[in-house]
Amino acid sequence: MERKKYPRILFRKRLKELKEDVNEIGQIAIQAHKNSIEAFNDYDDDLLNKVIKSRQKVEELNFYLERKCISIIAAEQPVAMDLRFIEACIKVGSHLKRICSLAVNIAEAAKNLKGEEIPPRPIEDLNHMANLVQMMLSKGLYAFIDQNMDMARELRHDDDKVDDLFDQSLENITSSMFQNKDSISYLIYLLFIARFLERIADRAVSMGDRTIFMITCEKPKRLELKK
Repeated sequence: MERKKYPRILFRKRLKELKEDVNEIGQIAIQAHKNSIEAFNDYDDDLLNKVIKSRQKVEELNFYLERKCISIIAAEQPVAMDLRFIEACIKVGSHLKRICSLAVNIAEAAKNLKGEEIPPRPIEDLNHMANLVQMMLSKGLYAFIDQNMDMARELRHDDDKVDDLFDQSLENITSSMFQNKDSISYLIYLLFIARFLERIADRAVSMGDRTIFMITCEKPKRLELKK
């Protein structure tokens, strides 16, 4: 009996390690986003370098995560929920890698704003947006790690708030541009940052959607129609 149980125990251990790997990548991505927003508020070259290094680390970890997933599929031939979990690890890892790249984009855009006079309202809008996106990132990661479908579903409602803030930011930024035409050359980077934040939020929603699919084997939109 013990010999028959052992391969299954080893398989569960490997799945647990995958979850730990995804969590490690997620924590680095969350910190990269924090550092990019800190660079936006008070630019420093060290912060930009930290975000770039985070991206490099996540790319490396994600590469090994994908190799592990493929190795487990080949060796264990998992089915049903286990197979969906392994597939979700690959997908979520890919989203987290992209989130790190967007964090680098934010920090690099912030570099072009260094020393410029930025109107307070756009800064307030973007920080509000960034805080909400930060919360969505944490929620998306923990929804996957804990297989919490309720938390995963909340992300679409959070994304609606981010979209509203994005529209508000665009309005206030363009208004500032019209008031001071000379500022257009650098305020354009605020538009980029708003767009990058919106795209990070979209990635968080995708993580939630993948979690829902992993648990239910149904696409979230189909579940919403059933409701």
